[in-house]
Amino acid sequence: METTENRAIEKEPKRPYRLGVALSGGGARGLAHAGALMAIEEAGLKPDVIAGVSAGSVVAVLYAAGRKPIEIASIFSERGFRDFAELKLGSGGLFGIKRFEKFILSNLDGAKNIEDLKIPTYIGVTDFDNGCPAVFHDGAIGPRMIASCSIPIVFAPVRIDGVQYVDGGVLRNMPAWIIRDKCDYLIGINVSPLRNYNTTSIAGAALRAYNLMAKANQAQDMAMCDIAIETTEISNYKVFDLSQIQKVFVSGYLSTRRALRQAGLWNPDNTKDTGRISDLRPLMDE
Repeated sequence: METTENRAIEKEPKRPYRLGVALSGGGARGLAHAGALMAIEEAGLKPDVIAGVSAGSVVAVLYAAGRKPIEIASIFSERGFRDFAELKLGSGGLFGIKRFEKFILSNLDGAKNIEDLKIPTYIGVTDFDNGCPAVFHDGAIGPRMIASCSIPIVFAPVRIDGVQYVDGGVLRNMPAWIIRDKCDYLIGINVSPLRNYNTTSIAGAALRAYNLMAKANQAQDMAMCDIAIETTEISNYKVFDLSQIQKVFVSGYLSTRRALRQAGLWNPDNTKDTGRISDLRPLMDE
């Protein structure tokens, strides 16, 4: 006999993916996402869909292309902001990041478009012309990822199909909203806790304003997640400082491992090869 409850269950739309992971913006602190993904894999889990904003979009693209989490951290070792950005006054921003775009594309094993990636991937951006959040799920990876990373004033907007786009964190720094209705279970990683900046420079003032906007808009998206993880211990690391990669990576790993254990999702018998984890063991002891 059909009941009202049965009819409601039947009408509930089926979500296409089981596990989704949403990665926030956060500059160099975004490498904590790589550590978080390692912990997720060690728990015996595998994202079926992934969404990223700003630095989160960089890690999402690399991971979805098949890079192991430890590899993502390794390719940035011994690199600095000047390796990726060049001063470019008068172009709508202080710096250009074409070198960064080329660097990431060279590490994607030939993937050119978002739909070429091995895991369905969504990139969150801000439509600068119309003042609203926007999403890319297909098209050329390079300009879409760079648009998601383009903090206003620091970097110029990126024009795609006649529309200017900037960093997704301006309006929605945590992309849970993009995939919440697409997956049964959602893990959100926030690597952008509020910190103080030197606001005596133009770049410093821009970063402070960006961080305040991100903090203000990410709470509602964190609430959408089944597990919401924050890496508060790296709040004092600078947005463009790549010198603390190992500590940032370990922070993401430990925070996520702790959260998954508390949620009962950690599988201690899992032996999945996630990379050279032994290299980081001394820093991971709790």
